[in-house]
Amino acid sequence: MKTKQSIPQKIVAYIKGNPIVVAMILVALYCCFTVDNFASMANFNNLASNTSVRFLIALGVSGCLITKGTDLSAGRQVGLAACIAGVLLQRADYTGRLFPNMPEMNMWVVLLIVLAIGCVIGCINGIIISILNVPPFIATLGTQTIVYGTCLIFTNAQPIGGFQKAYTTFLNGKLFKTESFAGIPLYLVVAVIFFAIFWFLYNKTTYGKYMYAIGGNENAAEVSGVNTKKSKILIYTVAGFMYAMAGYLLAAKSGGASSGLGNGYELEAIAGSTIGGVSTTGGIGTVGGILVGVLVFELLKVVLQFLQVNPYYNYIAQGLVIVIAVALDIRKYVKKK
Repeated sequence: MKTKQSIPQKIVAYIKGNPIVVAMILVALYCCFTVDNFASMANFNNLASNTSVRFLIALGVSGCLITKGTDLSAGRQVGLAACIAGVLLQRADYTGRLFPNMPEMNMWVVLLIVLAIGCVIGCINGIIISILNVPPFIATLGTQTIVYGTCLIFTNAQPIGGFQKAYTTFLNGKLFKTESFAGIPLYLVVAVIFFAIFWFLYNKTTYGKYMYAIGGNENAAEVSGVNTKKSKILIYTVAGFMYAMAGYLLAAKSGGASSGLGNGYELEAIAGSTIGGVSTTGGIGTVGGILVGVLVFELLKVVLQFLQVNPYYNYIAQGLVIVIAVALDIRKYVKKK
């Protein structure tokens, strides 16, 4: 029988189990008191917007990780979604329009098109993994390359710009903005909505129950009546949906799109999920933890920027965080065994 821990014991246990999170909080506090404008509302809004979009990608990847899978195609799917949204939402009077004779399209119709394409790609990933029994690493590595090639062909490797004002203005808007309050970025509101949806999915539905069961022991889950193939197809389809949503938002946020957009985002999503407690050994992970992990990873970028660290060193720092996070996760797993 487990003994109930006191609050100080819980705090000590959290510090021991999440050293990267604690370290980043301490560094952020140091920057708050020593670096000008770090604690400003403008920096908060920028951090919130960046975290919100990356959080959506991490939510998609998390389901794959929890089932002992992965999705290396996530970043390229985000880029393809952004390019499709950008091309379909270019202004009719824009001189660099990719398809000059195409009429202007409604932004909500385009959103549905982008989401549908994302679901199809995710479903294909799920079928390859669950029906053809191709390992997730290899399957999604293949689709990553296919999606990237498709994006290059679709855009002719040209940058996409000249978006409709309604698209960029609405998605870059802020709620409750007043003269004394900068407002809440719409991206943050979208992230909160998806946080609630995924919390419900993971904790209150058979979708989440089957997902954790597959990650814990796929053979046992199948014996107990779980349709593991169908569940994994659904999980990867949901992942594709989330990448498409993130791509749609990212194009508006960036004000442009290109075939290179989204490159490496899958690694950031995997790192954020792992930092937040999603185990690479499967069966473990929470939505709240994913949000914390993504926030910490984005906070790392902001801290390095404000400390005026050479941008090239950012990749080294991010890589070290990924390796350390996975190493700590494996260490926890070995200790449990």
